[in-house]
Amino acid sequence: MSVVNNAAHRKLALDMARESMTLLQNKNNVLPVSKAIKRIAVIGPNADNAPMLWGNYNGTPIRTISILNGIKSKLPAGSILYDKGCDLVENKVTQSYFSKAAFNGKQGFKATYWNNREMKGEPVISVQISSPLKLTTAGQHEFASGVPLEGFSALYETEFEAAATEELVFKCGATGSFQLFVNGSLVRRYNNWRTLPSRIPFNVESGKKYKVEIKYAQLNNWQANIEFDFGKEIDIDFSGLIDKLKGVDMVIFAGGLSSLLEGEEMPVSYPGFKGGDRVDIQLPEVQRNCLKALKAAGKKLVFVNCSGSAIGLVPETESCDAILQAWYGGESGGQAVADILFGDYNPSGKLPVTFYKDTTQLPGFENYSMKGRTYRYMTAEPLFRFGYGLSYTSFSMGDARFNNTQIKEGGHIVLTVPVTNNGKRSGTEIVQVYVKKVNDADGPVKTLRGFKRIDVDAGKTVNAVIDLASSAFEFYDEKALKMAVTPGEYEIFYGNSSATKDLKTQKVIVE
Repeated sequence: MSVVNNAAHRKLALDMARESMTLLQNKNNVLPVSKAIKRIAVIGPNADNAPMLWGNYNGTPIRTISILNGIKSKLPAGSILYDKGCDLVENKVTQSYFSKAAFNGKQGFKATYWNNREMKGEPVISVQISSPLKLTTAGQHEFASGVPLEGFSALYETEFEAAATEELVFKCGATGSFQLFVNGSLVRRYNNWRTLPSRIPFNVESGKKYKVEIKYAQLNNWQANIEFDFGKEIDIDFSGLIDKLKGVDMVIFAGGLSSLLEGEEMPVSYPGFKGGDRVDIQLPEVQRNCLKALKAAGKKLVFVNCSGSAIGLVPETESCDAILQAWYGGESGGQAVADILFGDYNPSGKLPVTFYKDTTQLPGFENYSMKGRTYRYMTAEPLFRFGYGLSYTSFSMGDARFNNTQIKEGGHIVLTVPVTNNGKRSGTEIVQVYVKKVNDADGPVKTLRGFKRIDVDAGKTVNAVIDLASSAFEFYDEKALKMAVTPGEYEIFYGNSSATKDLKTQKVIVE
């Protein structure tokens, strides 16, 4: 029974992920990718990042399929070249000095563990760590042999002699209690329920020795994680990446954001991000520059954007041939991405939010007016409209049949919309119905009040039937100071996005 339930759960997770993903651009039908392709590159900071797919407020799945592993399921071994390419947001890379540190003559850090959270009594074990710290209890992994998965603490210590006077950075993150000391002085302290990246600049003087200590403790029922490295930051040079891609024509770049950047009350401060909030909706500069470099090298570019919010992608519509909005797809997100990219699933997702061109299209948040906000009040042209989404086939909608165009409160208006698949492959269209109250000067320009997913075989026509109750005509009544269905003239719009060009109109009367 458990095996059956597990299989059903995985199918549901895959179906949900595939249905949510939205194809935003597909120049010259570069997608779907042929499985006969001889060589392909998978690049980007989200390509091989499974936890990114979980988003925020998540559990921990038994297994998660990354985007890279999903793509690997479609092609023969050896036909995929993978390189991270760049970081999510930082436009520099850290040249690690970890190997230049030593403790008691041994390279790296000495790690000492206790089976309590206070570093009291006899240690469980002491080990030497020679490579940057990246430890987790996920998957029932111990930090070291004999160290419990919960209720433990650790001390990591080393010494470093600076060869030059320069600025270094400590790159660290932890789930639990984390304290960083240099020469006995506290440099950073935090208690986190999830691992968030921190960048801590620190100036060193040539010939001076520095003792580095990290005190860590697992807290509450949180999973224990710790990451630490330090060194010198250097500018990113994409020429090495381009050299690796000789002989590769197509690149799938998996980037965007992650729950390490956008969330609730997070100790994060990067260009465009502050405390979990976004102060700029553009794609992080380092990713934008990487995509530009790939395009300049003549590569066909497929951009898989992972985010929980809208991104201003105007430059990416120019540098990329195709754009797939993949959101945070969950445990089967990587497989869903691969199924869409290689044509095993025909994309059908529609945008549940407006993708603005850039921050200038967003009214200031100190102004509480709804004017210009969301598809309901926006009159300017955004980059991608609410309800927008492409398919690997093409659909057309005929004129809807209405059971009536005049109703009283408690009545219903039923639309029957013929949807024709004009392409050569089966697909799913989503018929959307919007309502506007005529002569409501302060009201929304349109409001989604119904939709219907409908599967249509190639060359066939299927009717989508959508029932609008009288409550679909409820709007704010300025006189009564409440939401109400008031008599008058209304417009019903129906089509496959909220864009005016994609909608047909019918006027109705509510008595």
